[in-house]
Amino acid sequence: MLPFRATVNTVVSELVRPDLPQNQDLLSYLREHACRPGGPGDHVLGEWQLHTHPDLVERLELVAPDGCPLIPLFGVPVLAADGIVAVAALGTSWLLVKIPELPTGVELAAPLPPLTDQGWHAVNAWQSALPDTEGQRKVSQLLAAALRHVNDIT
Repeated sequence: MLPFRATVNTVVSELVRPDLPQNQDLLSYLREHACRPGGPGDHVLGEWQLHTHPDLVERLELVAPDGCPLIPLFGVPVLAADGIVAVAALGTSWLLVKIPELPTGVELAAPLPPLTDQGWHAVNAWQSALPDTEGQRKVSQLLAAALRHVNDIT
């Protein structure tokens, strides 16, 4: 088990609606890369092998809006509103954010095709060019905006 206090609900279908077209690109990508745990040393999230560094999981939990649970989705923590995923944490520093337009001054991460070709924006979870508290505030505001705009996602 991971040493973090993530609020996870294993009943994903109640929090993420797989039937919605807004979720299809991310769900397809995550299903394709999902793995069941292979051994006792594997980190897991839900029933799947974790595809996000534990430090990034903790960062997502820190910057997520209050009351917004981290949802395990094929080994990746995501944030969703109205059944639509707006944020996913992958790798060591990627936050994928689905929002119509990024605010100015957000530090981007390397693209992650095919998701970044389908309306997802890859941003650096730490905003390393800023002091930590300012970077944390900027990311928190970005995630809150993404969650508010889920119904603008096509």
